[in-house]
Amino acid sequence: MSGYGFAIAASLGIVVFLVVLLRSRRVREKYAFIWIAVGIAVAILAAFPELMLGLTSLVGIQTPSNLLFSASLIVLLFVCIQLSVEVSGLEEETRTLAEEVALLRLDVERAAAAAGNPQPGPDASGPGSDASNR
Repeated sequence: MSGYGFAIAASLGIVVFLVVLLRSRRVREKYAFIWIAVGIAVAILAAFPELMLGLTSLVGIQTPSNLLFSASLIVLLFVCIQLSVEVSGLEEETRTLAEEVALLRLDVERAAAAAGNPQPGPDASGPGSDASNR
């Protein structure tokens, strides 16, 4: 199998794998579509290598492999930036949820104390706490 045939088979295999992951809901659409587009682009460039030569001369790079590696690094850089944005948002959401849970717990404890039925806090050694299980 030639290098071009291997590239076509590998990229189409990755596209099929991504479609399976997408159908089983193991990956979200916004991520899968980007990778499917990259896989299809690689398959097209492998099927028609003269397109890569044309792109190389258009951009002004000496060899097609340098263009391929440069494009790959740029795509991976954008993926890292996008994932960093997602992680930052999730960290903010986790912090907000933790604060809301703490406020709700305080409200429940105050309401129980006002009703004359004090609830043990998480540090108290009540029947459900870790201190009674030791």
